[in-house]
Order: sequence, then structure tokens, then C-alpha cells
Amino acid sequence: MRIAVAGATGNIGALTVSALERDGHQVVRVSRSLGVDLSTGDGLDGALAGVEAVVDATNGPAADRDEAVAYFGTATRNLLAAEERAGVRHHVLLSIAGIHRVEGNPHYAAKREQERLVAEGPVPWTIVPATQFHDFAAMVAGWTERDGVAAVAPLLVQPVAPADVADVLAEIATGEPHGRYPDVAGPEPQDLVDMARRTHEARGRAVRLVPTWSAGFGTSMAGDVLLPGPGARIAPTTFDEWLADQRRLSGRADRAGGAV
Repeated sequence: MRIAVAGATGNIGALTVSALERDGHQVVRVSRSLGVDLSTGDGLDGALAGVEAVVDATNGPAADRDEAVAYFGTATRNLLAAEERAGVRHHVLLSIAGIHRVEGNPHYAAKREQERLVAEGPVPWTIVPATQFHDFAAMVAGWTERDGVAAVAPLLVQPVAPADVADVLAEIATGEPHGRYPDVAGPEPQDLVDMARRTHEARGRAVRLVPTWSAGFGTSMAGDVLLPGPGARIAPTTFDEWLADQRRLSGRADRAGGAV
């Protein structure tokens, strides 16, 4: 089956490409760095020729609401229009669990607009809402870290492995459209501050964490807002298993750094 992956050079996109190719599918990589620009539509018609399904795993600006909504809106309209011209039979969108319960977050507003365009668009679709990835806590801490101190919101999340999500996206892309798919989540809830602490420890970093509700992560995201909804699909990889991989990678880096 010939399947295009938009955002193919990003983390989740690259994993989805690998999952599809592992199962014997022909994959078309869609990325600005590869000459296909979703924001202008340049290169899309050629890239989607003969494609039966498209997985949209793109990312975009997250700080400013208007900029984020405009970017995702334009890219999604261009992609859907090109898919309609090419006769694509299935559009699979990776989204985020819980975004319809949160106001005030620019990225979530943009993802809601993206979901709306897909659901009202001309191509049969599946929207796959996933919870936050295992590296989310360390990424959030990295946004605010200054002189070894980082602010982290005390969110309750149920993190999932990117590779597990990629496997689900690959599976869905080769099947029939589902409409809105159940949330995809990891096996167990975690506190974001504790996740950040344990991730830094596994990577051999000393960062003092300050729990606080800050811009973009207000109290509207407290409690079970970001947890998966009823009937969620639970992926197998635990946060502890992911941490063990981080420790192994950190150990390899230390050994490599000490080599003469």
C-alpha cells in the first residue's frame, strides 16, 4: 500500500515511516526539508500521486494562539485539498487527548481547528488522540530551565511511548476510516513534576524543579483533564521501561565521552 506521512522527519513521523516500511508498505515522506511545503502547498500534488492514505503527524508553532491556528489551518487545508485531487481514501490525523476540555492553550486551540477541518473535510478520516509522550516532562522543564532551575506544572498525565503511537497510526492507516478513534495512552498515570525529576536523574542531570501553574499550563489542566477518556486503547510500554532506556543511553554517552 502506498502511504504518505506528513511530518516524516519529525520524531513521531519518522517512527511511523519505520513502522509502515517494516510491514512492507511503500512510504512517501512529506516534509519541507524534502521539498514539500504544507504551508504553501508546493510539491504536494506530486508527492500524493498514487497515495491511498495519508498520516498527518506534523507539528508547528505553539507559543502564539493566532499564529498556531493560522499555521495548522493553512497546512491542513492545503493537505486535504491535495488529497482530494489525488483521490486519497483515508486521512489519519494524530491529535492530543483532552484538548476539548482545555481553554487558553495556543497549541490545543490549533489542534482543535485542525480536527474541525479534518472532520468537515472532503476525505474520509480517522482522528487519533494520544496522551503526552514519555519525554514530555523533560521537554517542558527545558522550556523554563535557567541556571539549573526549571518550573514545571503539576499536571497529571498518562504518558505513552512514541513508538507505540506510531504502531497504532501505521495500523489505522492501512485500514478503513474510523472517524474519532479512542484515546491512545500509556499503562499508568504519572505526575509531570515527578516524571521530570526521574528523567533528569536517568540522564545524569541535576535540575531543581519548581512546581507551578504557569502560562500555557493553567489550572484548567489540573486533575484528570489530560487523562484518557473511557474506552481508551492502552499501549504496552511503561514509563519505567522508557526510563531504563534513558539510563542505558546516558551510560553509553558517558563511556563515549571518556574514550581517548
